[in-house]
Amino acid sequence: MEHNELMHKRHSLAHVLAMAVLEKYPEAKLTLGPAIDTGFYYDIDFGAQKPTEDDLKELTKAMQKIVRKGASFSHKEVSRDEALVHFANNPYKTELVNEIADKGEAITLYTTDWFTDLCRGGHVNDLKDIDPESFKLEKIAGAYWRGNEKNTMLTRIYGLAFETKAELDAYLTQQEEAKKRDHRKLGKELGLFIFSDLVGPGLPLWTPKGTFIRNAVNAFVQELRAQYNYGQVTIPHFTKPDLYKKSQHYEKYGEDLFKVHTRDGHELCVKPMNCPHHAQIYASELRSYKELPIRYSETTMVYRDEQSGEVSGLSRVLSITQDDAHVFCRESQLEEEINNIWNLIETFYKTFGFTHLTPRFSRRDDDKKFKGADALWEKAEGAIRKLLEKRASGTWVDGLGEAAFYGPKIDFLAKDALGRQHQVGTIQVDFVQPTNLELEYVSETGTREMPVMIHCAIAGSLERFLSVYIEHCAGNFPTWLSPVQVHIVPIGERQKECADNVYTSLKDVGVRVELDDSNDSLGKRIRNAKTNKVPYVIVLGDKEVESSILTIEKRDGTKIENISLKDFTENILKEIKERAL
Repeated sequence: MEHNELMHKRHSLAHVLAMAVLEKYPEAKLTLGPAIDTGFYYDIDFGAQKPTEDDLKELTKAMQKIVRKGASFSHKEVSRDEALVHFANNPYKTELVNEIADKGEAITLYTTDWFTDLCRGGHVNDLKDIDPESFKLEKIAGAYWRGNEKNTMLTRIYGLAFETKAELDAYLTQQEEAKKRDHRKLGKELGLFIFSDLVGPGLPLWTPKGTFIRNAVNAFVQELRAQYNYGQVTIPHFTKPDLYKKSQHYEKYGEDLFKVHTRDGHELCVKPMNCPHHAQIYASELRSYKELPIRYSETTMVYRDEQSGEVSGLSRVLSITQDDAHVFCRESQLEEEINNIWNLIETFYKTFGFTHLTPRFSRRDDDKKFKGADALWEKAEGAIRKLLEKRASGTWVDGLGEAAFYGPKIDFLAKDALGRQHQVGTIQVDFVQPTNLELEYVSETGTREMPVMIHCAIAGSLERFLSVYIEHCAGNFPTWLSPVQVHIVPIGERQKECADNVYTSLKDVGVRVELDDSNDSLGKRIRNAKTNKVPYVIVLGDKEVESSILTIEKRDGTKIENISLKDFTENILKEIKERAL
């Protein structure tokens, strides 16, 4: 089934859900019910009588009954007054009707069987075209009307829908695996990070193990950037609002800013991004063309006032650690600089097992949110398109309307082990902020020219990257990234001296090793290592002590037998140095 046909099926099922709901809850008021990537949903005001998760099976059966009966879709265009009469008892539909009419757009009603809804169309020819076993209602959630927390809280019913029952079953299996890999679950089990009610949602606290992983990821980013002579800079976490007003971030992100007031009555913003600050370092002195490109990097936290309902684990937080960098260069240097950053991004993600990245050309559409002169946008988009055709001809995807407000970008999309797609690194080309912030350099002829500004994040947000990566590897970090690389378990007291010697030998060469000689049973001590997903476990018994030959149990259950400590040490050090998967 083609994508459009599948989306028409999903949209049709949103209508069927509405029918099933009204049959069981005739007083319910429908609002919006679109198709989405995995199915559909409908936001509904049920009043006092709200359904629960237990009611979803019954509603699914009611939907299947409607589908088996079959009905075609018909539509007609109506006037505002006709639509208002039809939806007189539904304030949500009334609001939508007036909004559509005020825009001068057509108001269309679609009818199937006895049910009529306000809709733009896109349905199957007949409900019988839908396999009744290929969909099911999935879950219930809360959603504010129009996404505004000041409005009524509605009940959102989510449904899954695929072409066939087999595809639905495959998706459900994937979701079960995703639950096992959920970074929030694994983060707690592995002792990587916590959330505290006293600190607040969206503000993770990192343990020593989690902090080690964060630092190791960042160190790798900086090691890659060092190849291209990025200078590390440091900026404060506060600024006067004037900086963001001049860069135009205040106009765009004003509601997302945390603001504080000094005792002298001054207002300061907690920084939600770093680029205007880095631009001020560039602007602190007059630059020559000979100095360009100038590259700054900084891994630092930014803060954004996300709505509480949007905060989720590490995926969406209020304190965001960015491995941020900005390049100031001439237009003639643009292609080379973008190409170099692309190399870094590919190397980084390949190291973590994301072997194929799909570049998305995120460009502007006609929305007025995009700032800056048309000519500058055309230059920036032209430079990106030229490189995409050279380096990824036929493999990049178009992201119309996905640009940053100040410029187009290349967003890289990666698939995880479950086949889910995530946006990861990004390269953004910006002529707008150099204009707003009056950045200059002196050219060969002595004239003042404006540099181009490139924004580049490799991991992006360390929090979001780690949420993706923990689920991608199911918490089985490669040895170089594992907080504990080797776990030593002596069977009893007689092996304690040998265990101490093995521990010291590995620790002295930089291997992160732990020794468990507690009074717990042997089985429990080995299980603890496996629960913590330690790459290698060395169990020492009389045989190992007498022969000095080890048996190493790997995390996947396989064993390395008859190996000397010297050879094992050489092997693991090589594995760590190469950042092997």
